[in-house]
Amino acid sequence: MKRRTTLVSLLAAGIAAPAAWAQPAWPSKPVRIVVPAPPGSSLDVIARLLADKLKDRWGQPVVVENKPGAGGLLGVDVAAKAPPDGHVIAVGFNGPIAFAPFLYRKLPYDPAKDLLPVVMTTLQSNVLAVNANLPVKTPREFVAFAKERAGKLNFASVGLGSSSHLTMELLLAEAGAQGTHVPYNGSPPAAMSVGAGETDALVAAAPALLPLARGGKLRLIATTGRQRMESLKELPTLVESGLPNVEGLIWNGLFVAAGTPDAVVQKLNADVNAVLADPAVKAQFDTQGLQPGGGSVAEFRQQVAADTKRWGAVIERLGLKIDP
Repeated sequence: MKRRTTLVSLLAAGIAAPAAWAQPAWPSKPVRIVVPAPPGSSLDVIARLLADKLKDRWGQPVVVENKPGAGGLLGVDVAAKAPPDGHVIAVGFNGPIAFAPFLYRKLPYDPAKDLLPVVMTTLQSNVLAVNANLPVKTPREFVAFAKERAGKLNFASVGLGSSSHLTMELLLAEAGAQGTHVPYNGSPPAAMSVGAGETDALVAAAPALLPLARGGKLRLIATTGRQRMESLKELPTLVESGLPNVEGLIWNGLFVAAGTPDAVVQKLNADVNAVLADPAVKAQFDTQGLQPGGGSVAEFRQQVAADTKRWGAVIERLGLKIDP
């Protein structure tokens, strides 16, 4: 009887084994992180810091691929259409995820149906910057300057439909001013346009602005969060400067194709959280004016849903529509 029981147990183990073997360890090949922005942008900085640490944890190459254009749609679309196995990841942000369904008449993907939020990588304020030669040093002076220009203010953005674009549109609307939008493919060229005097102002993440500000080409005026930034505490917020409705936080995070196994999504989340907690990574983020994100898959999905609801209402109120 004992021999028979042992034989049955062995047969059961033999039958179960192939099912276990059918689930290979992830990742089983090189991983691509698609950045929908050019080299040198805040998204690129984030992706390369993560890739450098994740390759050691995963034992596989992690390749960063820049694919800017169409306000981030091109890069995010790569992940939306990738095989659902987690080996192609996009760094998504507010624009192509939360704003796009309300801004664009036609999208190449449906953010809610074709993509899965995995983990927030950073969350931080935008920064309002102007050309250093302009007679503008405070948010109130910026509002006065914009009104004096009577619609002739030219403002850059990191792309159509980005947080950079929409926050400035909201700022001008709340101030009762107007301006001409000049979109660029990413923060480095947008910041350089303001530094060179080709455009007057820009709302963008800090990394691309800081080198030009330190070089005397840009002047940083304010931040767009409700609280002051830890790394730029000297700058007031727009909220405290008399514009209580102008609040715009930038979040960035990793997204994979819908249908990716939950075990892969959870491993990705756990591994990125571990990297974000690394003191060396935190220090590098701090020098770039970036605040590490992290948190659970559920928390990131809640953030995406809340931002989609809030900014959807703002976009509809402003009447903005874009043809990609």
